[in-house]
Amino acid sequence: MAADKTPKAQSKKPVEKKKDRAAEIANTFEWLITAFILAFVFRAFVMEAFRIPTGSMADTLKGAHFRLRCPECGYKYDHGFVPQHPQYRLPPDTIPSGTVPVQPTHCPSCGYNVQAGASTPVANGDRILVLKCIYQFLEPKRWDVVVFKNPTDPSENYIKRLIGLPNEEISIIDGDIYVDGQITRRPPKVQQEHWMPIYNHDYRPVHPNQRGAFNRHRWRPPFNLDASAWQIDEQNPTQLVLDSPADQTNVLNYGGRSANDFTVGYAYNDVRMFANKPDCSDLMMRFYVEPDSAEGRVGIALSKYGVEYRAWLDFSGQMVVARVDGDDETVLERQPVAAPNPGAFTLVKFANVDHRLLFEFNGNRLTVDLGRAPDALEYRSDAPPSAAIFGAGKLTLSHVALYRDIYYLSKADGGRTPRATEEEPFQLNDDEFFVLGDNSPNSEDGRWWSRPQVSSKGVEPPRAGVVPRYYLVGKALFVYWPSGFEFPWPGTLKNGLARKAPRNVPAHLLYKLISLRWIPNVGQMRFIYGGTNGQDPPAPSEPALAQDSPR
Repeated sequence: MAADKTPKAQSKKPVEKKKDRAAEIANTFEWLITAFILAFVFRAFVMEAFRIPTGSMADTLKGAHFRLRCPECGYKYDHGFVPQHPQYRLPPDTIPSGTVPVQPTHCPSCGYNVQAGASTPVANGDRILVLKCIYQFLEPKRWDVVVFKNPTDPSENYIKRLIGLPNEEISIIDGDIYVDGQITRRPPKVQQEHWMPIYNHDYRPVHPNQRGAFNRHRWRPPFNLDASAWQIDEQNPTQLVLDSPADQTNVLNYGGRSANDFTVGYAYNDVRMFANKPDCSDLMMRFYVEPDSAEGRVGIALSKYGVEYRAWLDFSGQMVVARVDGDDETVLERQPVAAPNPGAFTLVKFANVDHRLLFEFNGNRLTVDLGRAPDALEYRSDAPPSAAIFGAGKLTLSHVALYRDIYYLSKADGGRTPRATEEEPFQLNDDEFFVLGDNSPNSEDGRWWSRPQVSSKGVEPPRAGVVPRYYLVGKALFVYWPSGFEFPWPGTLKNGLARKAPRNVPAHLLYKLISLRWIPNVGQMRFIYGGTNGQDPPAPSEPALAQDSPR
């Protein structure tokens, strides 16, 4: 009997093993299907990845672009790549492999006119994560960066900044946004993104005497050094020094023929778009000061509409903000602070933005509200903005930099009539939103949209210029993959494969493979900051010190 049972038991083992394998395969497919369903649901209802195709939100979010460094001063900046440009003649949304020539650009710090001709790789647009369906549970907030269906073609997704909320009246006046007749102010993180460089003293040209190279002139330090006691430190040219009596104020005015002015130009855009643009008078200057003693003071003066606003720090321990109109000086705010330490550098910053003065020293802040109505400040087109540094005593300044705010344009070069102007405010209705691009000179947004001819969800097309609530897709949350970097393969390898690629399929595939930008650009991974509930935000934060332009 035992001999009969043993073969039977052995004959069942292969069958059981086959059943186990079948169950494992079935379980694997079940997990794969479940994972696919969960991923599909997550993508459809929770979060989805998008790629930025154009530069309408630059520099906050960048489309295809060139990563450049000024060949004279070394300042880093980005310049948009437009595939349809006559020189490239590529289909829209095309990223060429290899290098392509760059169009003329303009350094946003030293003003160097970079000529066309140099070739460089094209960086892909930022890849972002968008939180979908958030607006099913929370109301959209002003200054959010939102993804929505293009009102003129709902098959496309657009991304812009949310400016106007339902039932509000929107006006764009001298680059600022007014809601129901009151100027709006941005949250600190948004304002930080919106500061644009005019000049950074840490970046100085190596060949300043080139005729006509810097804003059509030879480069000179953009300060009136010859008429002032201020000097450039001989040991460290990035620093400014002053050695004068403590009761003698010395002014250092910004300007000069080679200096960048206050015109609304964007280094990201074609240089031809710089022409006929207005001045931006919302300015911010900052530096780090090292006093030699407790005697003296240092300050910043910014003018707007012919009125000068001064903010200064007395080294004895006092912050002061004043208004100067002609010969009249009126102190607007003062505050005692701990005196700066002689021999140590401390941050000093002063901004005039959105009808508000913001003065900061070593974490202490003074804020002066100049009024939120359009007529709170008397507009004067004949009084251009200006900036200056003034001081007394013995001191040293480092990391001196001047910025301007972004500027929302309300006039067009091509004869088009924009919406939301001072003369004709734009009234929103229920469930209607108004959006603008941060790169205002190069953005098709609510100012310009024609009347939609089609719609989605089987309803009538929305009004021209608005985004209806049901077109909102979600809120931009995070740049998870800025354009990365290629592995530094030997140039001979890449060039050899590039020559063979047109005639050899394996060489073509290998060339494509080694051209992938798979090394992450970790430093540019960042959150995308949005709005608040419409309340006045606190003072804006300090821009990054090491490099302020590309973000």
